[in-house]
Amino acid sequence: MKLFLGILLCSLVLGVSSQRWLSFLKEAGQGTRDMYRAYSDMREANYKNSDKYFHARGNYDAAQRGPGGAWAAKVISDARESSQRVTDLFKYGDSGHGVEDSKADQAANEWGRSGKDPNHFRPSGLPDKY
Repeated sequence: MKLFLGILLCSLVLGVSSQRWLSFLKEAGQGTRDMYRAYSDMREANYKNSDKYFHARGNYDAAQRGPGGAWAAKVISDARESSQRVTDLFKYGDSGHGVEDSKADQAANEWGRSGKDPNHFRPSGLPDKY
């Protein structure tokens, strides 16, 4: 049932033609993996001031997959930032804690999704592996 609803959502709401919905879902899956890989690399690198680079890189890689990848990147990025705002609200109250960082993260997300070079956010000294 969930699969059917997902297909229906993709076909009707997102305007995906009936001939492209499988391609869209494949791109979305690949984009999700790209986002996860960027997140995993960010955690592994544990490098100061590198989060904007990994945000931009994950969104860039996912968007390169096509419309499905760009959609997945936007959904994941928005969900991540929304959940962070909720947890910050519980931790710090209505102090505005983290608002500027969240805006900067979203700017990096959009930068990557728009096809711009994520290396713009790459901090000096980050190992070449990333």
